[in-house]
Amino acid sequence: MSSADDPRDASLETKLTMPKTWVMGGPDGLSALSMLFAGAVMVTRNRWLGWPATLLGISSFINQHPLRTKDGGSSWTGLAMAGGSLATGYLPMFIISSLPPPGQVPLPTTP
Repeated sequence: MSSADDPRDASLETKLTMPKTWVMGGPDGLSALSMLFAGAVMVTRNRWLGWPATLLGISSFINQHPLRTKDGGSSWTGLAMAGGSLATGYLPMFIISSLPPPGQVPLPTTP
């Protein structure tokens, strides 16, 4: 076996370089912040926090690249959580009505 073919030879090693279009950065913080806001909506039922969660989820989806999806997970999760938070916040407005159930007579308000 010649030394030119030996894969253990240190002189044949090359340094790993990423493509110039990719910027080395940490995991995407926007997706994590979007999921945090979405969780706050689901716990507190404050529907106004759902809109920033949605905007942050859309922003993290637009700004994703392959290195972030490998390290920090998918931005689809933040987008789905934001949609779920909007549904959790606004769905009770359409399902729960203020009318009394049929067959029930309301109490009189005058004595």
